[in-house]
Amino acid sequence: MARYKARLVAKGFNQRPGIDFTETYSPVVKSVTVRLILMFAVTNGWPLHQLDVNNAFLQGSLTDDVYMEQPTGFVDPSVPHHVCKLQKAIYGLRQAPRAWFTELHTFLQASGFFNSKCDASLFIRRQSGQSLYLLVYVDDIIVTGSSLSQVHDFITALAHRFSLKDLGPLSFFLGVEATRSANGLFLSQHKYIRDLLTKTDMLEANTVSTPLSLSDSLRLVDLSAPADATKYRQVVGSLQYLSLTCPDVSFAVNKLSQFMHRPTTVHWNAVKRLLRYLKGDPDDRRSTTAFVVFYGSTPISWSSKKQHTIARSTTEAEYRAIASSAAELNWIGHLLSELQIRVTTTPVIYCDNVGATYVCANPIFHSRMKHVAIDFFFVRDQVARQQLRISHVHTNDQLADSLTKPLSRRQFTDHRSKIGILDGSSILRGHNRSSEIK
Repeated sequence: MARYKARLVAKGFNQRPGIDFTETYSPVVKSVTVRLILMFAVTNGWPLHQLDVNNAFLQGSLTDDVYMEQPTGFVDPSVPHHVCKLQKAIYGLRQAPRAWFTELHTFLQASGFFNSKCDASLFIRRQSGQSLYLLVYVDDIIVTGSSLSQVHDFITALAHRFSLKDLGPLSFFLGVEATRSANGLFLSQHKYIRDLLTKTDMLEANTVSTPLSLSDSLRLVDLSAPADATKYRQVVGSLQYLSLTCPDVSFAVNKLSQFMHRPTTVHWNAVKRLLRYLKGDPDDRRSTTAFVVFYGSTPISWSSKKQHTIARSTTEAEYRAIASSAAELNWIGHLLSELQIRVTTTPVIYCDNVGATYVCANPIFHSRMKHVAIDFFFVRDQVARQQLRISHVHTNDQLADSLTKPLSRRQFTDHRSKIGILDGSSILRGHNRSSEIK
């Protein structure tokens, strides 16, 4: 039997910033943190439980005075012109997500948890030699820890404080299917992709072997007719969410995102091509930074983004990519430290540009590289302190290249066999505790 919900929703669009509300942002856990915690849990054989908080936005307390008109159909006839003063947050209020997170944060602190400094949505508790980790994405929560009894005790305590559903072992969260086996934890967005294809009427379309055309290039001005901008933004926004498990579409999605403000028919056709690729499961001359971060044999972070400035040489462009990779590696290192995971080997960044590799340890700046001196100090200092190692790798072995060009399906299959990535899915495996970037 279908279940229908009805709830009172405030007209939050009438609220004015600085007058009716101030802070509204509610932190959500980073995808890298999710992959890292899941990998750590799988490696150690820890339980993974998922929880869903019922009516989360109704459980937050308001710190501001908020008034609203009496809802239609429920006006008190004796005082029809009176307004209601809200005691608790309700759906529609701009500050409702923030109020819910604050309420949960307060409870977790009282229960012995502390916030990760690297990710505000990761909560950590260590008691009696046991560790407990909590990942929060609005009202979706993942719990794992070294003690099954502590996991169950915490879920019971949380259920006494908030109304929630214990969904049992991790199986489906944030649109990602999770299947545990002897080989690891298999993550897939197959259902998400199928729903997106259905929504865009592309479920019966013919498949293609590459996410973008290998011969045609996309330009801001192509003289074709304008496309439906609203629909374009909705679909490209949905495609961005696939970066959770699909590094092979990272470059294509990044490219399509550059035309959000004025999409044309050519751009929309490129979106449909990417959808067809998923079904089979240079205007400004700026370079693209791409990297894949491995923890042992497991890829935990990947990125493909256009650089902010124009590089004067391939060496400069590659070096900027090294600097971005080093920054991501630093952040992951701090997160591992908070999790008390000790990395016993020096992290390695593999780069396929000889010049960029050499300049990381060369104290002499080239005259054309003066404007990136800060980045040089950032990487060179880490290399000098032996906190980071830069190593040259042949272009054919550079796995990050799979994010920066539209590979054929066969080419990407060769890459994915090395990094454990499947179309629309990824698998988190056990590992020996080493760390490297490719």
